[in-house]
Amino acid sequence: MEQSQGRRAVAIPAGLDDAELVRLAVAGEGGAFRAIMQKYNQRLYRVARSILRNDSEAEDAVQEGYLRAFTHLGSFRGESSLSTWLSRIVMNEALGRLRSRRATVEIDTFERQETAAQIIPFPLASQSDDPERTMAQRELLNLVEQATNNLPEVYRIVFVTRVIEGMSVEDTAELLSIRPETVKTRLHRARRLVREQLDKQIGPVLMDAFPFAGRRCERMTGAVMKRLGFDD
Repeated sequence: MEQSQGRRAVAIPAGLDDAELVRLAVAGEGGAFRAIMQKYNQRLYRVARSILRNDSEAEDAVQEGYLRAFTHLGSFRGESSLSTWLSRIVMNEALGRLRSRRATVEIDTFERQETAAQIIPFPLASQSDDPERTMAQRELLNLVEQATNNLPEVYRIVFVTRVIEGMSVEDTAELLSIRPETVKTRLHRARRLVREQLDKQIGPVLMDAFPFAGRRCERMTGAVMKRLGFDD
């Protein structure tokens, strides 16, 4: 890959496919690097965060992953999709950081950041539109994020890649080097664990916080559950 340091990144036309973006990036076009990052930032961040459960560490892992990927971009042969290739690099970076952390500290003692990275897309009403509904939605998002964070690692990354990020069974299996049937089994178990946590927490928390919003809270709860893939 040619060095692009000191050069101005030229804007890349929208709509280029990954193969063309890789070709331009290997040629040293800074705009291609930017386009790749803008396209995959969210997915890579979610993959890293599903492993590290920490916002700032996940960002660092993604940045390191990009640097590693871009340094070796010339070796990308398209045997996997670019998104899967990048995801695997970031996942390995995050797992390496997790192993380093575990060498000195038990995993359950890690301090979790309270700054909310909303890992479930859920449109919020504006404060002027309906402040009570906005607060309830944010509470739901916090509960879903907490339930996701509490999943065992083996289920958490499958849940994030499949339900939250929307990756296919096949892409998730390739990313994790497991069989598609294993992805389905782990996802089923992850959904059940998340559902159990939400069933225990959503009702009491929302009814205490919003005593006059029973039907609204029930409706929003149903919307979140549907987004998580539950029919009931």
